[in-house]
Amino acid sequence: MGAIKRGRFGGGQRFLTPAAITLAARIDQRDDACARQLKKRTLTNLYNERPTWLDLVHRKLDEAVSAAYGWAPDLKDEQILAKLLELNHQRAGEEA
Repeated sequence: MGAIKRGRFGGGQRFLTPAAITLAARIDQRDDACARQLKKRTLTNLYNERPTWLDLVHRKLDEAVSAAYGWAPDLKDEQILAKLLELNHQRAGEEA
């Protein structure tokens, strides 16, 4: 376990409970398998796979953003971009 010591807090020592030591040993044994599995867990893979829960979260977020701007929830991307550009021009004009 290297520099990590069992014992009480204080004196600059870090404390590991027996449960933490057992967990660390289990992780060490599965380290290669876990590393292979974790390597596949990227945002790119998540978005490419587009699981149902992620799609639903994006829809709810889109609806919340539309409601916050006071827009209809069924706007097309081109309409949203046009509205955002219009807002950008308005705010730029206010700052000038």
